[in-house]
Amino acid sequence: MAAPSRTHDTAPVPTRTRLALGLLVMVIVFVVALLWAKWLPYTAKVIGLGHSHAWSGGSILEVGGVRPGDSPSWQAAVSFLLAYLVAVWKALVAALLISAALQVLIPRDWLLRALNRRGRWSSAVAGGLLSTPSMMCTCCTAPVAAGLRRGGASTTASVAYWLGNPLLNPAVVAFLLLVAPWQWTAVRIVVGVLTVVAGAVLVGRLADRGRRADGGESDVPPVPTGPDQPVEATAVAVRFVRTLTRMTLVLVPEYLAVVLLIGAFRGWLLPLARNGIGDGLPTVIAAMVVAAVLGTLFVIPTAGEIPIVQGLAVVGLPPAVLGALLITLPAVSLPSMVMMQRSLGTRITTATAVLVVLAGMLGGVVLWAL
Repeated sequence: MAAPSRTHDTAPVPTRTRLALGLLVMVIVFVVALLWAKWLPYTAKVIGLGHSHAWSGGSILEVGGVRPGDSPSWQAAVSFLLAYLVAVWKALVAALLISAALQVLIPRDWLLRALNRRGRWSSAVAGGLLSTPSMMCTCCTAPVAAGLRRGGASTTASVAYWLGNPLLNPAVVAFLLLVAPWQWTAVRIVVGVLTVVAGAVLVGRLADRGRRADGGESDVPPVPTGPDQPVEATAVAVRFVRTLTRMTLVLVPEYLAVVLLIGAFRGWLLPLARNGIGDGLPTVIAAMVVAAVLGTLFVIPTAGEIPIVQGLAVVGLPPAVLGALLITLPAVSLPSMVMMQRSLGTRITTATAVLVVLAGMLGGVVLWAL
């Protein structure tokens, strides 16, 4: 009679109980992290802008006294890195916590049902909608998007989530409405939605073509065998800490190195004065293309594009350049592409960057027309 009793004593916690506890902890991590890093600070910012209707603070491009055309220097690199970290460290911590929680606490089949819909368009919409509450910049959302992809989300849904966080950020849309011309907000919303949804669909199709050419059978990465959720709470905690530590040690150093590099060269990256930009159509188009490419590479904190584009408008750059930067500056960056490359692969990450450049050019054309 002892054997049945021993079996009963060591029986695993019921599956429903484990799932409910995991979901509860995930919700707590998500809500607390975003309240601390995003929702409360942005609510206060919106209230303040509602009274002042003027953006406080300058462009991150100018920290450390760097001016357009300045040569690369260690001082420029360090001053930019420190300013950037002050702006994003809370969001980065929140992103790492949320990504680890998603990978450990949420069953993979739940994740797949939520993001991998029957069609690419519905998967892109699901990824874009899931991204809007987090309101992160492209570098802070990259760890979460990479975790979604590793957990089984399709390329389409993962790219939509990655692009949707910065482009469809409701707080930034509210900021633009309060401090910028209405045309800027219109460009951000219209071109942003097209980029997130239609762009993710295009990238997903490209991924499928490459998969078929390589003889693959599924866009969903293989899921490791073994139990999804450990029975013991201590085992779950160990997995969470291990996942969080691995991401921190792998992603953060390369992230900081690329930010440091961009900071060193920022004097050459974006034109902050109208030097050499005439009013002729070929010149304006060339400037728009250059701005779209450089904006795709550059890294900024959430809403950092607003003072940059405002400063460029003051010195007289054409609307085509401003529209391109309204899309490309927040959408992706070189550091976020480096982080996403491990999950998406070089070809798909590059395709996403090209997509953002084209979307920036579309934004430039639309703002020019308006």
